[in-house]
Amino acid sequence: MMPGRLAGVPENPLTLSWHDTAWIPMLNPANVMDYFSERSNPFYDRQCNNEVVRMQRLGMDQLNNMTGLEYILLHVQEPILYVIRKQHRHTPAQATPIADYHIIAGIIYQAPDLNSVLNSRLLSTVHHIQSAFDEASSFSRYHPSKGYSWDFKDRKSRERERQAALSKKETVKDQAGSHFQRNRVHMLLAELSRKFPEPAFQPRAVTAPAEGADVKSEIKTEIKTEVKSEPGTQPRMKPPPEKKQRLN
Repeated sequence: MMPGRLAGVPENPLTLSWHDTAWIPMLNPANVMDYFSERSNPFYDRQCNNEVVRMQRLGMDQLNNMTGLEYILLHVQEPILYVIRKQHRHTPAQATPIADYHIIAGIIYQAPDLNSVLNSRLLSTVHHIQSAFDEASSFSRYHPSKGYSWDFKDRKSRERERQAALSKKETVKDQAGSHFQRNRVHMLLAELSRKFPEPAFQPRAVTAPAEGADVKSEIKTEIKTEVKSEPGTQPRMKPPPEKKQRLN
């Protein structure tokens, strides 16, 4: 069992390959079936009719008169490509294909079946569609007042603009409150305070009254009353003083 493989789960034959370096230099259509029949080849089933013919030392033409599992040489393109087919023979004229094997430069691979090809193409299509959808979504923008919009600028350009905006914001922030400027402002305020000092508050002196003097006569209070009239109304007149009857 290979590491990372679950017990009891057969390995996918489409991921396997096999070769024998001793055979590769001398491969030809006459011995390619013997090369494929090596015991270490994982694609070769030793219960096939080919093994029976080899053990009985019969010719390969006898396979047409037998029924069951067999391997045949299907296609040859010397010196690099050989195609071997695994099939189940029912009659001398009827056989059902099971799998095809490619021998390319001496390395044996199993050809994928139609189901595997369709699954691979569908998965690839779904992957590319999902990638296109993610790419399109990255250009979508939303603003509360404007709604959705598209921004098809290059990602690198957007990244450069974002970095430039951040650096500009940090620069403005540093300029607005740098340590040098704060110290300079304090120096200017101190210099202005020295040139234009605030007037000092001087309390008025209060003299004590002389002994024996009437305090009430010394303190004179003037009360001024100002009557404000509203616009559009006549000023309020004081009533004349009442006449008092003179007593004889």
